[in-house]
Amino acid sequence: MAKGKTTAFFCQECGYEASKWLGQCPACKAWNSMVEEPTVSLKSEAGKRQRELTAPSRLSEIAIEQEERVYTGLGELDRVLGGGIVPGSLILVGGDPGIGKSTLLLQICRTLADGRKVIYISGEESLKQIKLRADRLGKFPEGLLLLCETNLEAIEAVIEKEKPDIAVIDSIQTMYREDVASAPGSVSQVRESTTSLMRIAKGKGISVFIVGHVTKEGVVAGPRVLEHMVDTVLYFEGDRYAAYRILRAVKNRFGSTNEIGVFEMRENGLVEVKNPSEYMLNGKPQGASGSVVTCSMEGSRPILLEVQALVCRTNFGMPRRTAAGTDYNRVNLLMAVLEKRAGFHLSDCDAYVNIAGGMKMNEPSLDLGIVMALVSSYQDRALEEDAIMFGEVGLSGEIRGVSMTEQRIQEAKKLGFKKCILPKVSLDGLAGIGGISLIGVASVKEAIALL
Repeated sequence: MAKGKTTAFFCQECGYEASKWLGQCPACKAWNSMVEEPTVSLKSEAGKRQRELTAPSRLSEIAIEQEERVYTGLGELDRVLGGGIVPGSLILVGGDPGIGKSTLLLQICRTLADGRKVIYISGEESLKQIKLRADRLGKFPEGLLLLCETNLEAIEAVIEKEKPDIAVIDSIQTMYREDVASAPGSVSQVRESTTSLMRIAKGKGISVFIVGHVTKEGVVAGPRVLEHMVDTVLYFEGDRYAAYRILRAVKNRFGSTNEIGVFEMRENGLVEVKNPSEYMLNGKPQGASGSVVTCSMEGSRPILLEVQALVCRTNFGMPRRTAAGTDYNRVNLLMAVLEKRAGFHLSDCDAYVNIAGGMKMNEPSLDLGIVMALVSSYQDRALEEDAIMFGEVGLSGEIRGVSMTEQRIQEAKKLGFKKCILPKVSLDGLAGIGGISLIGVASVKEAIALL
């Protein structure tokens, strides 16, 4: 084998390395994911330092200090991060093209550069392009530095010289190391580039944001090990042509992974939506059948949603079923429960279910709302405008309890709803809530009888 450069096969899904091509990755079991790339043996300074510091530490000797978080100026982002940016953390931001990743990070830089040194490193745009976008967002302080570079060694030298508090890398797929003989965006380059950035973040206490491209399946492009190496993984979701954007944490070592942040895209950038429930119910039709308001939980935040359903007789041999914003298979399951347990003949009907506003939700508490919307449309009978409902529906037609019931009711009460239909088993301990009528139901038949 030649000394120095050689080739190896890497799994594009998990980064597993093998000396020969394999049809299935032994680590993640993915098929046809192995690609051949040139590699080199790296002898970095970090490796030398690691070999020198081999003495272990006692657990009782390790001092823990509460990390002082840095607030970004965007409350929705701080909520998703768990209270702000932790110094020395490595944060990955992924999302579809044009969704607003660069705009969000540039807005963060505008706030953080007031009193701190922030460097924005772009491998995709020129300085003039960044300047045009910055002018659209507003006035920027002098603490923001811009750099257009893709060579990671040059970037490390600039960071070493400038010593910023925050660094933004846009994007990791454009960065490369000269000692890795493969194209930018390859498994080897992404892995080694992320390792270098992680060493910078942890060694110098610099918070580093990394922008990651996504595949057509919606996951960050490159090896899966990229998501394992970083401290936080944020996904920016939503239709690029719609006004709203949802920032969701799928991994967070410093906070919850269930929180979401809601933003609205405007001409001057992204604006926080501090009351998503009111935003999602905006434009709800009055007196229309098939429209039901329900409540879903995202982390500690209750969000009221409008579930719309349209049921009509089919003109074909096989009825059509469509679900937008929720699980298609779940809708089919709930329709089967209505057919078997409630006596509704839906086998010859087309059914369309939609979560208004474009929100995507799969929480079981939406079941009762979907069922009632289907029945309302099937019977062409509108539900009361001031009523809200939530609960999980079982295969026997029973209504099961859901978590955080009181928070859901308080959110409905705050937005002016007068009646709440919920699982009967969840009524315990809710007697102290006034100003809203609570109706407990034990089965789908009881809920339908309220129509």
